[in-house]
Amino acid sequence: MAKGPVKYFVVDAFTDSAFKGNPAAVCLLEEERDEEWLQSVATEFNFSETCYLTRIANPDSATPSFRLRWFTPVTEVELCGHATLASAHILFTTGLVNSDIIEFDTLSGILTAKKVHDVKATDGTLKIQDGGAHEGFLIELNFPVVPTTEFNSAEVSPISEALNGASLIDIKRTTTDELLVVLPSGKDVMELQPQFDAIQKCPGQGLIVSGIAPPGSGFDFISRVFFPKIGINEDPVNGSGHCILTPYWSQKLGKCDFIAYAASPRGGVLNIHLDEQNQRVLLRGKAVTVMEGCLLV
Repeated sequence: MAKGPVKYFVVDAFTDSAFKGNPAAVCLLEEERDEEWLQSVATEFNFSETCYLTRIANPDSATPSFRLRWFTPVTEVELCGHATLASAHILFTTGLVNSDIIEFDTLSGILTAKKVHDVKATDGTLKIQDGGAHEGFLIELNFPVVPTTEFNSAEVSPISEALNGASLIDIKRTTTDELLVVLPSGKDVMELQPQFDAIQKCPGQGLIVSGIAPPGSGFDFISRVFFPKIGINEDPVNGSGHCILTPYWSQKLGKCDFIAYAASPRGGVLNIHLDEQNQRVLLRGKAVTVMEGCLLV
């Protein structure tokens, strides 16, 4: 029996402007598709992530639940922030859910997305409040902290060379096999000229490069993320990478609330809270739908 068309949306995540942030394709599945099809569609879209949502029927729960899977152009991944934000944005804005909270069943366990409304106070600062039928809102993702361990200093030289000779002040290896590389300043991160062929030869799955934001910038830290081994030379705004960055900068800066800037050419902003007690990272951001259509095959 022929499969029916699949509705999809293209969403720019961690931004309130079209053609900024990180684009993701969000596909709504009403029936199972095989692995080859899922990967082929992701390769066809050629975004850093294409994701697939399948509703899970659970009459005993008031919280809507969906299976969520993420694919780069070459492989499935276990965690992705911006495509989760994009998925929640589509569910909230198209009326597919009548709730301010969504649960996602993923390879990283149960993740939640929550609608929170940004309200400007009289002094112009940004306040966050839950619930209510307001037009402007952020989406808060509840993700696990990704722990880091010490890195073998004997392998530092090829990493510096892959980052075009940049000075490195710290390197950590994550339990998910990424490398967190810290440069002397956020300005160094922004001006970085990565050598993608050389990064492919570095240890680990990819490089998350960060530095303290310049004074007066309005940000706490700046990052860029390079994953050429899984088909992503530079991820425009890497949400899951902030599950690594946030606890690191919390320890260095002695705080739990951050505004972070992703300094890719597209750029993106994340509002972050570290829940130290529960070892969770709350990522808040906006998203914009820029395209919708149907997959016909």
